Amino acid sequence: MTDSKHALPEGAIVDHYEIEKRLGGGGFSIVYKAKNKEDGSNVVIKEYMPTTIAERDDQFRVIPIGTDNDERLSRGRRLFFQEASTLTGLKHPNIVNVLNFFRANGTVYMVMDYESGVNLQAYIKKYQGNLTERFINTVFVPLLHGLKVIHSHGLLHLDIKPGNVHIRKGGNPLLLDFGAAHEMMHTRQFQSNQVVTPGFSPIEQLDPAGYIGPWTDIYALGATMRSCIEGTSPPPSPQRRERDSLKPASSAFKKRYSQQLLKAIDWAMAVDPLDRPQEVDELLDRLPVDKVSLLSEEEMPEV
Repeated sequence: MTDSKHALPEGAIVDHYEIEKRLGGGGFSIVYKAKNKEDGSNVVIKEYMPTTIAERDDQFRVIPIGTDNDERLSRGRRLFFQEASTLTGLKHPNIVNVLNFFRANGTVYMVMDYESGVNLQAYIKKYQGNLTERFINTVFVPLLHGLKVIHSHGLLHLDIKPGNVHIRKGGNPLLLDFGAAHEMMHTRQFQSNQVVTPGFSPIEQLDPAGYIGPWTDIYALGATMRSCIEGTSPPPSPQRRERDSLKPASSAFKKRYSQQLLKAIDWAMAVDPLDRPQEVDELLDRLPVDKVSLLSEEEMPEV
């Protein structure tokens, strides 16, 4: 997570937003809760802040660490701005809603709706997996529909994991953090920043010449589903390619979950990209999409 020394302080004003607190971040960005000073609404702001190549001066400006990183920082800003512009067109109830984006402090900011809820990772941690099949279907079928919209716009998310899934009332999910999102391309070599999460990133995402596509996001989503059952991250994909010791979900968890769900997870998590569903619709066809409804208060696990 990004060190707090890189973050804007509470009370800082950016455009017409007041920073209230830092929510988190990664190697390329910092996320804040903020208030819109024009209408008083709460928002989430994501700031492009690549801490390996940039630092913040005493006037809050993001500047390169040394002249060697000037072009890298400039290119990263351009890509972040372009992606924010594209994401404003992605409207779906299960994709975080981008309200605005702008340049300030020598960097770029993305403004999103603030929604109450709990991160999926918190549920997995508390229950050590073991989440009910009803909960899993309620969360992942809508996420797949949202992912389908992302792919239909020629984009890949490339960082699906429990920490990027927000659970609202009734188990209504929201896919977060598009910092790794890129246009669909044939190989990784054209991408500037490689985001890899061990256990959730498939093998082609780690290979500079690997062919990525919808099947790449499908692997990560399948791995996220499995972590809801098992309570841990799956083994890293290079380890699985070398010697796959991961027991198929369809046999490991057959006493607690349906074969329909478990076989869908196994298919999504095939090591070879060609052995996975190639499009979201293929995976949706294996899940009980007609039975998904929001959970009652009694059905919702407590965190």
